[in-house]
Amino acid sequence: MKESEDIARPEGARHGQLLKILGVGFGLAVAIGGTVGVGILRNPSGVAAQLGSYWLIMLAWALGGVYCILGANYLAELATMTPKAGGLYVPSHRAFGDYGGFVVGWSDWANNTLALGFISVVFGEYASELFIPGQPWGRVVCSVSVLAVMTLVNLIGVRSGSGVQKVTSLLKAVALLAFVVACFAFGGHAVPETAQAADGSSPKGLFAGLTAFVLAFQVVLSTYDGYYQPIYFAEEDTNPSKNIARSMFGGIALITAIYLLVNAALLHALPMSQFAASKFAGGDAMALIFGEQAGQILTVLALLSLIGIINAIMMAAPRIIFALGRDGLFTTRALDVNKGGTPSFAMIVTALCAIILTIVGTFEILLAIGQFLIVFVMILLVLALFVLRRREPDAPRPYRTWGYPFTPLLMLIFAVLIFLGYCVSNPLPSAFAAGALAVSYPIFRLVRR
Repeated sequence: MKESEDIARPEGARHGQLLKILGVGFGLAVAIGGTVGVGILRNPSGVAAQLGSYWLIMLAWALGGVYCILGANYLAELATMTPKAGGLYVPSHRAFGDYGGFVVGWSDWANNTLALGFISVVFGEYASELFIPGQPWGRVVCSVSVLAVMTLVNLIGVRSGSGVQKVTSLLKAVALLAFVVACFAFGGHAVPETAQAADGSSPKGLFAGLTAFVLAFQVVLSTYDGYYQPIYFAEEDTNPSKNIARSMFGGIALITAIYLLVNAALLHALPMSQFAASKFAGGDAMALIFGEQAGQILTVLALLSLIGIINAIMMAAPRIIFALGRDGLFTTRALDVNKGGTPSFAMIVTALCAIILTIVGTFEILLAIGQFLIVFVMILLVLALFVLRRREPDAPRPYRTWGYPFTPLLMLIFAVLIFLGYCVSNPLPSAFAAGALAVSYPIFRLVRR
């Protein structure tokens, strides 16, 4: 009887089976929509404060794109070797076994859920200012509301979530390009100004300059995080062996172009001294260009950007739980897939946890813990590439990492240095994140029972 019901609804998803209906268009949309947010309007001032030079600032943002290309280079091989739902967990499980895979899956899901928490906090702050200003409860109501709405949209089905992602990503890109055009058309700084930067003529000055660049680069990388979102949907892609790489590399190229254009526009509109001292360079540029209407324009742009990111993560995170459940590392309820192709139980669990974090957490703490976890996971992913190359040299690899072993080794060195620097500069959040990792083992033993 069950088999006849499935035949009667061939387009509906079965228990434990996702719909194979996504393509490059969605891949590009989720890469851009899951990466580009308010950070590109807020973070450039922090980079400018460290570097103080037009060309160094542009170099830092360009190198951020290069770093992401190196990351996509090895992630594309891992993702296409085993094109299943679950994102970073899948190749880790293949390389390290049950517990190693569980640690990565647990960390990645926690990072995504934390991201839903702190991004919805920011959304609530902007939305409450626009719709219910002055109400102390406004932020929480707006934060919980956007999570609830995005959950319902995705519970309808993967087509609904995919459509929202494509529309919001397109509108976001158009809005940012309009901002760039406005800065160049109405901004007043035709000649780049150079602020005081670290003196590199002496060993002490060289060290200070390198330190400043490293700190600035950390800010840049946090703004690029999310380019790898297409790999979470490998199982639902109609041609993952080609589309995953195309989506990531194409997404990175477009994201880098947007980031360079926005920085060039901000440097054109604002004097370097004001740019470097600003807490929100995008807002200051809008105030100069649009005057009293700047605040509302900025709020609308911020809300649009944040909706796209929330939707992308809301689609990706449940697929990690789905993959864990399929491999016996989480409850089998995680395999519940509705007719629209959404892992419904995993979606509800993720949404409820994100809502709790949104209510009790702060933006700074949630962001800091999440950054620790994602860098830790990326280190393990590079190691997974080396393990699988050695253990399974003849395994089918639709995409092969170019420059192996040198390019992934370079990524591993960068990731370890960034991880160590983050631990030193953020000791308390690092301790919280390490505690979350420590909890993974007893949870692993529990779910295995």
